[in-house]
Amino acid sequence: MLKQQSLLQKKQSTVQNANCVVMVPPKEFAFNAETAQDNEFQHQVTESTSQVRLAAMQEFNAMVISLRQAGVQVVEFDYPLGEVETPDAVFPNNWFSTTAKGELFTFPMACKNRQHEVKVDALAEALQQAGRTITLQDSLTDYLQQDAHLESTGVMVKDHVNKTVYAALSQRCDREVLEDYSKRIGYDRVVSFQTALPSGKPIYHTNVMMAIGESFCVICDEVIPEFERRFVIKSLAKDKQVISISLEQMNNFCGNILQLETINGEKVIAMSQSAYDAFSPAQRAQLASHGKLLPFNVKTIENIGGGSVRCMLGEVFLPSRKKQL
Repeated sequence: MLKQQSLLQKKQSTVQNANCVVMVPPKEFAFNAETAQDNEFQHQVTESTSQVRLAAMQEFNAMVISLRQAGVQVVEFDYPLGEVETPDAVFPNNWFSTTAKGELFTFPMACKNRQHEVKVDALAEALQQAGRTITLQDSLTDYLQQDAHLESTGVMVKDHVNKTVYAALSQRCDREVLEDYSKRIGYDRVVSFQTALPSGKPIYHTNVMMAIGESFCVICDEVIPEFERRFVIKSLAKDKQVISISLEQMNNFCGNILQLETINGEKVIAMSQSAYDAFSPAQRAQLASHGKLLPFNVKTIENIGGGSVRCMLGEVFLPSRKKQL
């Protein structure tokens, strides 16, 4: 009984969901030929670059407004331009992460032009101006010298309550870097696994195939080899409602969703309109029991960038000095 009470207290004191996110405007957004080498979710289009960026910016702005109206703090990081264009800067969750202890981590990204997105000093300043406290800056970018990569919460889906990291191994998710980072943040378990799409290629980012909330998870388990699949599902099912999605649903970004909290502690689940429409009515009802569903139309960003709503949200767990929208 005492052990159960201790476990319950531990879980109650651990925050699964952020109430603040970083979003980056897609002012250099375009089809990224470098990332398309292993991202099968990207598509080239016939529209001009200016047309694409206008549509992407409209989607971005509408999403920022809606999140703020829902009560989620949004830090709009209007990053300084560099000599190299960063077409995927709208997906900031791949290069940084934060902890409730005030730590800000930066990560080694696989694609050369994406490495130019890492602007840690400017981000730290923006976060501090938003009322967040940073006590430590740490970086794993030295691993680039070994050609080893770890693209933050793109490749790591975290169960903060159980201090467990789930990760699909790929060229963007190196096992050694994964283990190192997990130790640095004091997480007890790493559940890594292989994946395979119908093409035979691995999933490029774990967060397109699975999402973990406080008491639920969404997962496209059919892309995991059977001998590993049973272990992953068993681990998740210990204290989560497991919502399994099909390959077709994953291709509509049903796995790329994120549970957040408002500044008043209410649960919301951010997803794209594509994902919302692809979930079955029963699945939508299951998800709605865990928080208000917030669907956003980001079809341009999804189609060309190969990432969706979750990829656009860099969670901020840093301690807050004040509540601010």
